[in-house]
Amino acid sequence: MTAKARKDAYFPGQAPIDAYGNGGFRFADMSHRGSLLILPSGIYGWAVEDMADLSAASFAPVFAERVEIEFLLLGTGTAQRRPDPSLRQAFADNDLTVECMDTGAAVRTYNVLLAEARTVAAALIAVDLPR
Repeated sequence: MTAKARKDAYFPGQAPIDAYGNGGFRFADMSHRGSLLILPSGIYGWAVEDMADLSAASFAPVFAERVEIEFLLLGTGTAQRRPDPSLRQAFADNDLTVECMDTGAAVRTYNVLLAEARTVAAALIAVDLPR
C-alpha cells in the first residue's frame, strides 16, 4: 500500500533528480534550494543544512513511512560521513537500514534504484558544488 501524498510535498511521489549543486536540486521540471527528503509519499524540503543539524526529530517523516522503505540513502554533503551513534540507534530502533555517502553519490544511487523500481528513500543535504 502506498502512502498518500502530503499537501506540503514539492512533488507527490518520487522522481529522478536531474541535477544537484549550487545549494539545491532539480527534479520533475522544478528546482528547490536547500536539502531534500524523498519519501514514498513525495519530495519535501528538509530543514537540514549540514550533519550537525541531524537528529532523530529530523527523520520523523522517514520513521513514519518506514514500513514502505526498503532502505534510506543519506547524502551527507560534499564528503561521506556517518551520523552520530544516537542517530544510528534511532535508525536501528525503527528497523531502518541507512546507507551513508556523499550527496553526489546518493543522488546517483537514488536514480538507479528508482529506475529499478526499488522502494528507496533519500535524505539529501544540499551542496554548493556546481553540477
